[in-house]
Amino acid sequence: MRMILRIVLILFFFGLLFFVRAFELELFYDPLNSYFQNEYLYKEIPSINRCKLLIHLFYRYTLNSLISIAIIYLIFRNKKIMNFLLFFFTIAFILLIIIFFFSIRNNLEEGYLFSFYIRRFIIHPLFLLILIPAFYYYNRPNQ
Repeated sequence: MRMILRIVLILFFFGLLFFVRAFELELFYDPLNSYFQNEYLYKEIPSINRCKLLIHLFYRYTLNSLISIAIIYLIFRNKKIMNFLLFFFTIAFILLIIIFFFSIRNNLEEGYLFSFYIRRFIIHPLFLLILIPAFYYYNRPNQ
């Protein structure tokens, strides 16, 4: 694949990530969005439809993960990395969602910040920011 086409595709996929973020309120059910913005200071945790929230978190995580995998593939073009990414994103979602729902079930007793950051790893493509430098370091030639 030509370098210019790869760069254009990478920019396109980053644009998709911005699109997902820009239209998050219209695309996804998330009653905790306004709660974590400022309501945590003076309100109790809102009523949550847990099944609906789980489905929308899964949908958003999958969307962000697929876009992130596409970006990493276009940068590194390595199938071993692809296999690792599929495994990593699957295990990460399972662990994060269990911790997040356990925290919500206990009404954020361990504090709102812990749940806030777990939720952030689920709904934002933070792993992309971590994995690109990691794979760059992994793939660089020995010096």
